[in-house]
Amino acid sequence: MNYALNERWGILYCPRKGIRSKRKRWERLQKELEKHGVKFDMVQSENTDSVERLVTMLIRNGYKIIVIVGGDSALNDAVNCLMREERSVREQVMLGVIPNGSMNDFARFWEFSDDNDAQTVEWLTKQRVRKVDLGRIHYTDKHEEQHHRYFLNCINIGTTADIMNLRQQTRRILWSRTLSFVVSVILKIFHRKDYKMRIRVNSEIVDRRVMTVCVGNAHGYGQTPSAVPYNGMLDLTVVYDPQLMQLFSGLWLLISGRFLNHRSVHPYRTRELVVEEARHALVGIDGRLIKQPVGSYTITVEQEVINFLIPD
Repeated sequence: MNYALNERWGILYCPRKGIRSKRKRWERLQKELEKHGVKFDMVQSENTDSVERLVTMLIRNGYKIIVIVGGDSALNDAVNCLMREERSVREQVMLGVIPNGSMNDFARFWEFSDDNDAQTVEWLTKQRVRKVDLGRIHYTDKHEEQHHRYFLNCINIGTTADIMNLRQQTRRILWSRTLSFVVSVILKIFHRKDYKMRIRVNSEIVDRRVMTVCVGNAHGYGQTPSAVPYNGMLDLTVVYDPQLMQLFSGLWLLISGRFLNHRSVHPYRTRELVVEEARHALVGIDGRLIKQPVGSYTITVEQEVINFLIPD
């Protein structure tokens, strides 16, 4: 695949919620882009609902390099827009990221940092491309309508999705991302909940009460640390039977990157899993909740479908 070095970039800037200096953040980034000789057109999202509309606009206007200045959720919207296009269109587009979201786990997987724009822009200008996998969930909602959604990082089912939901609510009050996350985790530890689940993975059936499930195409916020988005496989962790003190040790192992060493964590690797039952369990995709599935749903992987700009 040959791309001209002077190809004009389409940049979607997604400001962080609650950050007052949104313009200053963009001005710093703009200086770095101009310093590296990047030609670009920028559009700014007003809210989460506008991201897909703006990405679609960039695709339809013929931009071959589309860079998302945002987090996991904005990237998720972008890949879902791309997957709605014909393969011939998708093959001509390179997707890049400059981390600027509440959660930047997929960017961190590639070692892009939200506090080093100079390094990120330099890497992106090298236009090194890798085809990456996408996970895919297929489910039915309460109106009996069928949906599918792609993900780059992970799907969370159960307690972790609860924490994400609670974190969004507490952040409206606390404003701090870190503080809202810590408060949400503590609240969930002391009000933890198990869910009746039945999961079919490979030749095994997990049929029991489960605390949380993570299906990772990448690191899954530390819950699937061995997952990589280019081997055609999904990593799965199922957590059940943790005692209160084990939860605190589990948090430490999560932070230190040794989550799989916890006795309550049960890992798998698969191309497909079927969630036959997960009563009342919320589902989060790349950090954002979706409509709660009704009945069984399937999670699979599609190999090498997105052209992603990676570090040099």
